[in-house]
Amino acid sequence: MSDDLAFALRGVSTAVGDNFALRDVSFSLPTGYVMGFIGANGAGKTTTIRCLLGMRGIDAGEIELLGHPVPGPVALRQDVGVVLDHTYLVRDWRLAEVERTLRPFYDRWDAGRYRRLLDDFGLDPRAKVKDLSRGMAMKLMIAVALSHQARLLVFDEPTSGLDPVAREELIGIIGDFLVDEGHSVLFSTHITSDLDRIGDYVTLIHDGRIVRTGTKDELLDAYRVVRGGPDDLSDPVGVELIGVRRTPAGAQALVRTEEADLLDGDVLVEAPTLEEIAVHIGARAPRPPQDPGPATGSGPHRCEPGSPMPTREPA
Repeated sequence: MSDDLAFALRGVSTAVGDNFALRDVSFSLPTGYVMGFIGANGAGKTTTIRCLLGMRGIDAGEIELLGHPVPGPVALRQDVGVVLDHTYLVRDWRLAEVERTLRPFYDRWDAGRYRRLLDDFGLDPRAKVKDLSRGMAMKLMIAVALSHQARLLVFDEPTSGLDPVAREELIGIIGDFLVDEGHSVLFSTHITSDLDRIGDYVTLIHDGRIVRTGTKDELLDAYRVVRGGPDDLSDPVGVELIGVRRTPAGAQALVRTEEADLLDGDVLVEAPTLEEIAVHIGARAPRPPQDPGPATGSGPHRCEPGSPMPTREPA
């Protein structure tokens, strides 16, 4: 186990019912950084997070969280703050009741900080959970996580449905949290623009497999977007067209950077955005469900999708 890592998954595989599986999932985050975890809805982000947090068992592989194997000691929950895309608190609780109810579960709960955070976030302690807007509910869950002095924040689709102002406020809160070099963030999202300013590392998942993991710049450098006319991009030799889209006006696809020079000189080649990478890889042709037998071994850090995989992750 390493104190230099916020978490690590090594060769993690697990079957989820008959229609979905994680296969040989391997990626890690150094302490003090933000990792964006991106992929289309149903790609496996939530299942992976549940495995990381010990909420779901695995069939193969190993998981490390804040220097402990998973499942780890009960005290490990003190150091992890989880922010979901919905509130998990009792809807009729007032915000002051939230503090009184949760405080006994955390050894390092800071009641004064909770009250200051409510004030900073514009939250009324007398308000009920059910009366909060989506953005306010998100701030409440962050206030809870920060009040028990979590070292790792795990966000699962936190900005889905938030307005631009609320999303900007959330990015600012994460920036403040990271002032402490011992803090780390896993940020699962399909809204890649959220990661443009705060993402240090990015892991891309598709159909339950890790497509690529590394720094944000490494991911952006690994691919190119290519555009051409209606008759271009037709079965180029030695080039895999990823998520190709054709219209009467032209064609567009994603290719690996090392293959871009093999294309016809009339094709326009450009650096991609994170969103373009996610969209094209997420648009790969669906594969038929197969027997999700467990994989073994730790697996490489890069795993290009190539073998048949089921395409739907349970809700």
